[in-house]
Amino acid sequence: MAAFARLLECLLWSARKEQEAEEEEEEGRRTHDGPRSLLDAPRCFQRPHGGAAASWGLRFGASAVQGWRAHMEDAHCAWLALPGLPPGWAFFAVLDGHGGARAALFGARHLPGHVFEALGTAPDEPEGVRGALRRAFLNADARLRALWPRGEPGGSTAVALLVSPRFLYLAHCGDSRAMLSRAGAVAFSTEDHRPLRPRERERIHNAGGTIRRRRLEGSLAVSRALGDFAYKEAPGRPPELQLVSAEPEVTALARQAEDEFMLLASDGVWDAMSGAALARLVASRLCLGLAPELLCAQLLDTCLCKGSLDNMTCVLVCFPGAPRPCEEAIRKELALDAALGRRVSGAPQPEHGFQDPGLRGHPRFTSWGRALLQGRCHC
Repeated sequence: MAAFARLLECLLWSARKEQEAEEEEEEGRRTHDGPRSLLDAPRCFQRPHGGAAASWGLRFGASAVQGWRAHMEDAHCAWLALPGLPPGWAFFAVLDGHGGARAALFGARHLPGHVFEALGTAPDEPEGVRGALRRAFLNADARLRALWPRGEPGGSTAVALLVSPRFLYLAHCGDSRAMLSRAGAVAFSTEDHRPLRPRERERIHNAGGTIRRRRLEGSLAVSRALGDFAYKEAPGRPPELQLVSAEPEVTALARQAEDEFMLLASDGVWDAMSGAALARLVASRLCLGLAPELLCAQLLDTCLCKGSLDNMTCVLVCFPGAPRPCEEAIRKELALDAALGRRVSGAPQPEHGFQDPGLRGHPRFTSWGRALLQGRCHC
C-alpha cells in the first residue's frame, strides 16, 4: 500500500505540474519577455555556504543558481544570532523576485532588520512573535514603497524561518515554500498564495480585482508579495486588504526532539520535485554525511537536471534530530557509484540533446562516498 500511495502521489504531482507548465508556456508566448527570458544554456555556477551554532545544535547550508533564466532574481539571507536576543534564536529567508531583482535584494538586506526591531528584546511567545513577523513584513513593504521608482513593475515572494528555543515560526508571502521534516516524514509545508485560494479570491474581488487564466488581472501568478505596488492602489483599503498583500501567513510550530530539518526554497525547486521527494533526497544525503551547503548544491543540480527552468535558491536548516552518517548507506553509495562508473565509462556519448561540459567531472556529480573516504565531505 505504501508503494501504491507513493506512485499515486507521483502521478498526481506530475499531472499537476504538466498543467502548470503548459499555462506558463502559454503565458510566455503571450507576454513580450517570455521566450527571450531563457538562455541558450543554463548558468550552473553556485557559491554554497553554511554555518553552525554548535552550542545548540543548529547547522545550515544555502546555495543558489541562475539556471536557464537570463537574469538572477532570487536572494536569501541567514542569521545564526539575533541582536538583543539570547542564544537559540536564528533567522533565515528566501526571496524570489519577479520583474527584476530589486524587491528580492531589498528583502534579503532589510527584512531581517525589520524583524529584529519588531521582536524587541523580550518577545512574547508565540502570539507576540507571530504579530511581530506580520508587522515586520508590512513595515518592510512600506519602506520599499517609499524607495520604489514610481510606475516601475516588480515584486518578490518571500518565505522566512524564525527559530527560537521553543518554536519554529514560518512567515511567507507568495509561492516560495518551506517544508519541515520530522521523524522521517513531512510534518508541515506552507501553502502557496494563489489567486484562486478562497481567502485570496475573496480579498481580490472585494478590492475590485479580477482573476483570469488563474492569474490576478490575467498577469500575476501570486496574490501576496513584497512590492507589486501597481496592485496596491485600491482606495480606502489597508495594505493587508489590497489586490496584492504583503501580509505574511504566519505559523508557529512547537519544537520537538524529532524535528530533523527545514527546507526553504524558491518555486523553481518545487517545480522540479515534490515535497516528499525532496525530503527523501535530503535525508538520504545527510545519511552520507554531506555538509548542508554541499547538499543544497547537489539538490539544485538535481532540480536543474530534472528540467527546472527557473532561478533556484534553497536554504537547509538542520536541527539536532537530523539524520546522522550511516555506514551502511555509505557502503551502498560506494557500490552504486562504482557500478555507475563502470557503465558510464563504456557508454557512447549522445550526439544530440543538452549536455553541459562544465558538469562532467564536477565535484557535485562525482562519488559522494569517495569524497567521504577522502575527508572532503563532513558533518
